[in-house]
Amino acid sequence: MTITTASPTRRDVLPWSALLALATAVFITSLTETLPAGVLPQMSSSLEVSSGAAGQTVTVYAAGTALTAIPLAAATVGVRRKPLLLGAMTVFLVANTLTAVAPGYAVLLVSRFLAGVAAGLAWAILAGYARRIAPPGQEGRAIAIAMTGIPLALSLGVPAGTLIGQQIGWRASFAAVSVITLAVLGWIAFSVPALNRPATTAQEPKPTARQTLRVPGVAAIMAVVVTFVLGHTIIYAYIAPYLRHAGLATAVDAILLAFGIAGLVSIWYTGRHIDRHLRGLALTAAALFTVATFAFAVTTAQAVVWVAAVAWGLGWGGTPTLLQTAAGHAGMRRSPAVADTAQAILVTLWNAAMALGGIIGGLLLQRAGITADAVAAAVLGLLSLTVIVLTRKPAFATTDQDAP
Repeated sequence: MTITTASPTRRDVLPWSALLALATAVFITSLTETLPAGVLPQMSSSLEVSSGAAGQTVTVYAAGTALTAIPLAAATVGVRRKPLLLGAMTVFLVANTLTAVAPGYAVLLVSRFLAGVAAGLAWAILAGYARRIAPPGQEGRAIAIAMTGIPLALSLGVPAGTLIGQQIGWRASFAAVSVITLAVLGWIAFSVPALNRPATTAQEPKPTARQTLRVPGVAAIMAVVVTFVLGHTIIYAYIAPYLRHAGLATAVDAILLAFGIAGLVSIWYTGRHIDRHLRGLALTAAALFTVATFAFAVTTAQAVVWVAAVAWGLGWGGTPTLLQTAAGHAGMRRSPAVADTAQAILVTLWNAAMALGGIIGGLLLQRAGITADAVAAAVLGLLSLTVIVLTRKPAFATTDQDAP
């Protein structure tokens, strides 16, 4: 088994430029997935479709990722990692640019699906890439840095894209993402070291998804991934219609900004305390999300909505890092190969939940009203919290000593 990398100047120093390039790739692909949530009214008006139909642009992107991440990762197992990552990001650039200039709804859906496929392949590579370019003993921290792009996309990217969409138009938001993607391609080309994927040997067979889910703790973590992300997407994809229902149509960008700032606080706090308080942070995140969405469900009082949005941001901001770290810890207790497969399962389930969330949220919006979206999100948040409470060991064990 051989790995070719460009070594840092010192063996104990993280390759910050490379990790930040990977984090930015995660950021833009995550941002593009949920960007329609902030510009939904503009998209539906421009394309002459309902808000529910416009929300399916989130669904098809997530579906593209969920349906192809594992098959593409398996099909490209022998391909050098850096050219593969650059190729995936190039396809993403082309697809996202097509989204910005799409002449109609059908072309928009096709371009969003293609962008999701490219993002899914990139995500299947990124966590393992970050681990393998890190110095020994700092693999977990490297993954956390690379995956920070997910919460940052919601905390900063979507509010910024919403503002651009409101001031210039929704197409300008996607065009801005394409410009950033072009810069990221150059950054990856010059800063990320070349990396060969480790060969799978007869002595170390790659575990299947079924085998990985049987590893203690993994199935419980994936259950939280599905319920938490599904609940989040149901309400987030249709937050603009909800805020309009609450009389806050002119404050969508401001509320998303408040959500984003709270998310940044959550990211910072999670990063500082995750090594010692993984379980406590996971419990707090699920509880905050459940309380916030319950508040959305029972009242549209504007002061309560603002507070709930901040609580939601505090709960959600660190969640991607928490779940990625929990999955990595559970898998690494068995082997690095199990950890890799667990990450691939997480990516697939995450995006399947996002796709399903867009569908369910749209159906609830059309048939029962926006309050039903908030109720469904609160119920799913409660399910997530329940799983975390009931599965202390080994799913959300803080340290190896906590695990059986």
